[in-house]
Amino acid sequence: MDGAPAFTRKLGETPCIHPTASVKDCSLGAWTEVGERTKLCETRMGDYSYICNDGDVIYTRIGKFCSIAAAARINPGNHPVERAALHHFTYRSALFDMGEDDGGFFDWRREQPVSIGNDVWIGHGVTIMPGVTIGDGVAIGSGAVVTKDVEPFTIVVGVPGKPLRKRFDDETCEKMARLKWWDWPYHVIKERLADFRALGAAAFANKYL
Repeated sequence: MDGAPAFTRKLGETPCIHPTASVKDCSLGAWTEVGERTKLCETRMGDYSYICNDGDVIYTRIGKFCSIAAAARINPGNHPVERAALHHFTYRSALFDMGEDDGGFFDWRREQPVSIGNDVWIGHGVTIMPGVTIGDGVAIGSGAVVTKDVEPFTIVVGVPGKPLRKRFDDETCEKMARLKWWDWPYHVIKERLADFRALGAAAFANKYL
């Protein structure tokens, strides 16, 4: 025994949503999973992607094969800093018996979606701010607060999040971007599993381009 936890469950074509999770007005692809106490709202998640426990995601497009760790916050609600008051009584007015809610304010939030590419790894406790675009193959270190767009195959760390380095050299990044393995059908990915495990990115891209 190597000490690694054993997964007894299996995923499938139907998304796996934990009973304690909240999923509202979302589109989830095949082989996807939503963990305990996670909230998803008006979000699209591509095939094979998963989000662990205690996440909070709204107005976001998530690509395929994305790995989102626990306690990630994606597209947290901005408050109206230009108004006289920051408090949500100005837009959640019905809660305080002050009249109707401000629908235009929520439309403004929807107009700042987050876009996450394919095969992105988002570490524990990461926050991705409204309007940010994350490229394919990005890795974001635990606890980072991402406020700006991130180029493909970049490793990002820190508060605010800053590029640490590219995962591969420029030539390999370009080849991986052209390869787009995440668009391969299930049977092809399964057939090539051994190479996913054994080959580095450069050798893998050279073999299949």
